[in-house]
Amino acid sequence: MRISCGARQNVRTAPTYALWYKDFGYTGGIPANATTPSFITPPLKTLRYFPLSEGPENCYRINRVPKGHYTVRIFFGLIKQPDFDNEPLFEISVEGTLIHSLKSGWTSHDDQVFAEALVFLLDGTVSICFHSTGHGDPAIISIEILQVDDKAYYSGPEWGKGVILKTTSRLTCGTSKPRFDEDYSGDHWGGDRYWEPIRTFGQNADEPRSTENSIKQASDAPNFYPEALYQSAVVSTDSQPDLAYTIDVDPNKNYSIWLHFAEIDALVTDAGQRVFDVLLNGDTIFKEIDIVKMSGDRYTALVLNTTVAVSGRTLTITLHPKEGHHAIINAIEIFQVIAAESKTSSAEVRALQALKRSLGLPNRFAWNGDPCVPKEHPWSGADCQFDKSGSKWFIDGLDLSNQGLKGFLPDDISKLIHLQSLNLSGNTIHGDIPSSLGTITSLELLDLSYNFLNGSIPESLGNLTALRRLNLNGNSLSGRVPGALGGRLLNGASFNFTDNAGLCGIPGLPTCGPHLSAGAKVGIAFGVSLSFLLLVICSVCYWKRRQNILRAQQIAARGAPYAKARTQFSHDIQMSRHHNQGHTRTAAENGPSLLS
Repeated sequence: MRISCGARQNVRTAPTYALWYKDFGYTGGIPANATTPSFITPPLKTLRYFPLSEGPENCYRINRVPKGHYTVRIFFGLIKQPDFDNEPLFEISVEGTLIHSLKSGWTSHDDQVFAEALVFLLDGTVSICFHSTGHGDPAIISIEILQVDDKAYYSGPEWGKGVILKTTSRLTCGTSKPRFDEDYSGDHWGGDRYWEPIRTFGQNADEPRSTENSIKQASDAPNFYPEALYQSAVVSTDSQPDLAYTIDVDPNKNYSIWLHFAEIDALVTDAGQRVFDVLLNGDTIFKEIDIVKMSGDRYTALVLNTTVAVSGRTLTITLHPKEGHHAIINAIEIFQVIAAESKTSSAEVRALQALKRSLGLPNRFAWNGDPCVPKEHPWSGADCQFDKSGSKWFIDGLDLSNQGLKGFLPDDISKLIHLQSLNLSGNTIHGDIPSSLGTITSLELLDLSYNFLNGSIPESLGNLTALRRLNLNGNSLSGRVPGALGGRLLNGASFNFTDNAGLCGIPGLPTCGPHLSAGAKVGIAFGVSLSFLLLVICSVCYWKRRQNILRAQQIAARGAPYAKARTQFSHDIQMSRHHNQGHTRTAAENGPSLLS
């Protein structure tokens, strides 16, 4: 995978038409137009830079990386604007391990415009971070992640997945043409290595040799060297029989040395005609090297490897002739051996990321990459300790006091199970104190003073038996201080609960009223709510009954005149019947009744 940093679309570049993916969703920073510092830099037009306002640490995090062995290469760039520092200096880490520090003058050396390392990627992701050192803004043109053979550059028992090989130098001898493996038509499993040309080790010290004959055993696994690498060489002379090359290195480091030979000199036709020793800083490492004898034939590749400790600042490789013709060498590779850093516990990393989100940590904190490694660039405010038994880093202290933080405390903070000190004082954090804090039994200092915390103090804080200092003053907490905390004051602990108007229950605070348990409070609240509901129902029923009574009275009032007339009519009939009782006649006498 190749990424063109700052690009908004995929790009292909000549002469090999390599595909560079657009830069999207991997990191922060700012895209800009690029100036390439060297002709070996990929011919890309954009870069991404990371101003200090984005924080001192910024990372590319690339997901869905298959497990395997990879060459990781980063090319640096220059921002195409006159008001920017033309040569930024910064450091680079891969998977939490520091692999490179840019040195002043890097823009003038082709082999210093990139950093490269062989690394095992085993968790499906790769994190590549850039650490500001205060000398300009890190600016990156491209990132390459190229898979190589799992056994590539195997160098013995010390080699393994916990070792990173940082490229210090890679030379092709006897030529003046710089090339990548792809220019050599090399196998892609070689990782598209860059070979810096060196035509001579010194004036009159050697002579170049070249051939067009094919080279056997060159492109074999696991390193897949290009055949053309062995078709040029340098040979020592009569005036300078020893062939010597010196390179500056970092002191007190281990270096893996790979020396490449093929007998391409027409003057040597058989074994025994060229024999020499190889010395590193004056110590003989390989004795009586006979290329034809050891490789099996002329025009056949031979690779020798060793690892040496270098205490000084230079490494000198010397080929000293023993028999026959002068010494010869085709190519040199030098790697610094770096022990891969152990990472921080993934659970604690997730807890810190949750805290970062909930408190809205600004970019200046640069909580990117791994909290504890590289050790030279830990996260701001975090203190780390290494657990040798588990080979993991963990967080034992966190100090984010007086940083203008907002938000709330997440429950995930309890996953920082090794915390001994937590100081978040002097911010504007609101909400409750999470009861999960009471599970961090290693806490000795907890300072949440001068925030906007409310609610009650969780009873679980009484479980923090190691707690020696607790500052909750200057908040809006209320309720009874847990008895377990109050009792701890008798044992010399220092607790501060002042400036919380609602707290009570220990000396120095107001006396609490009858204490109710949480269940009792819920019961009372439920009873009050039920009583209120019944009162509302009764009121509604009374109102409806009253309305019915009033409606009945109104109907009765409207029918009163008619009722009175009927009553008088009935009374007249009764009086008439009473008056005529003595004069009763039969129906036949009076005729038919006409009542209606």
